Amino acid sequence: MPKKQPTANKKARAAARQGGKFTRALASRENGKSRRIAVFGAGYIGLVAGACLAELGHIVVLRDVSSDRIEALSRGEVPFYEPGLAELLQGAKDRLKFTLDAGEALAGAELAYVCVDTPPGPAGDADLSRVWAVIDDVLRAPHLRAVVVKSTVPVGTGARIRQMLDAHGMAAVGYASNPEFTAEGRAVNDFMHPDRVVVGADDEDTFRLIAGLHERVDGPVVRMDVRSAELAKLTANALLMAKISFANEIATLCELTGADVQQVMRAVGMDHRLGVHYLGAGLGWGGSCFPKDSSALKQLAADTGHHLQLLSAVIEVNNLQPRRAIQRLAEEIGGFHGKRIALLGMAFKPGTDDMREAPSIVIASRLLAEGAEVHCWDPLARAAALDPWTSTTRHYTPLEALAGADAAIIVTEWPELRDMDWAQAAASMRAPVLFDGRNLLSPARMRELGFSYLAVGRP
Repeated sequence: MPKKQPTANKKARAAARQGGKFTRALASRENGKSRRIAVFGAGYIGLVAGACLAELGHIVVLRDVSSDRIEALSRGEVPFYEPGLAELLQGAKDRLKFTLDAGEALAGAELAYVCVDTPPGPAGDADLSRVWAVIDDVLRAPHLRAVVVKSTVPVGTGARIRQMLDAHGMAAVGYASNPEFTAEGRAVNDFMHPDRVVVGADDEDTFRLIAGLHERVDGPVVRMDVRSAELAKLTANALLMAKISFANEIATLCELTGADVQQVMRAVGMDHRLGVHYLGAGLGWGGSCFPKDSSALKQLAADTGHHLQLLSAVIEVNNLQPRRAIQRLAEEIGGFHGKRIALLGMAFKPGTDDMREAPSIVIASRLLAEGAEVHCWDPLARAAALDPWTSTTRHYTPLEALAGADAAIIVTEWPELRDMDWAQAAASMRAPVLFDGRNLLSPARMRELGFSYLAVGRP
């Protein structure tokens, strides 16, 4: 038989990896030893980056402004759940230190990593106040070899930082944009085995220095100019968001025509030009990155006089998804007033305890506003001491949450829900009505068990 030819994606991947091997070879000649690194910000990005850099053999001092967080980390406690992170911190503890003092973090450091949050401001653009606070500290460290920004920032931020460094006599200090492409729930794996490491640097020495830090990382290092690197992160997330919203648009069409969105998207995803990832219909995206980055990219375009029409539609479709689910369930059970509804899953996706911008917040708020009694379960997420969660009841198991319920909604596709005893659940519910917001279960099987089963884009 003739040898099977690689697909276009595989060819590109192979070429990228060859380029990655070449850049790592160059970097190894410049690197050759561990580096001392100051990391600013102990959130998802900073803590994962600091732990992984320490695992790669570098000496890392991680600084944060939260005393509670630094004290917890110093005791060996991880402030949020991320698979593999606790073990990584424990294994690299001899090369990793935590501090509240910016001066202590920068003392003897060769590089300063900026990994602080950039939340949306009142106008929708990124709030860079935390970034500028770190840069103020960095300007007092002329001994640095480079400043590296991993925080998601608008295009042009690096140019402003470069001007500030030059104005303070730090022209010899390099600057690089090194955006993160890690996903919550697999952030450690994404750092150590990335699809690509993007380094935006305008000089060869800075690029080789940053590439050298990643010499043991299993992924290609890609060099580009600073502005392109700043835009690459926002663009990647925007395209992923577009795939999700498009899948949800097709799901609505499937509901109207009797087609099954899972079968449709399985066929679509087999096309090597498209791929299977992010084509699952559901309740829409959440978390910290997608909502923030979509808002920042939209505002960036507006500030340049351009309207991103496609992105605006992508955001609108996503915002409608949880509300469409509520409407369909209300029609199924005759409204929510006085009804007991179980929410199965609260975090924005499985594998994390992150509640930021989770669809469950919109769903719980709407149910409560319609007069429902809301009972919720999640294996990791903790209900915030804020509305709507102060008016809900939290349970330790999904079966507890389902007992006596008039209906239930699967909000997060936790594997525990796929494997649980749904026959027992049906018997314990006041009415076995289930809206599968993540298309997790078999429609035929659930109907065999007596459920009135609704899903997204499935007949």
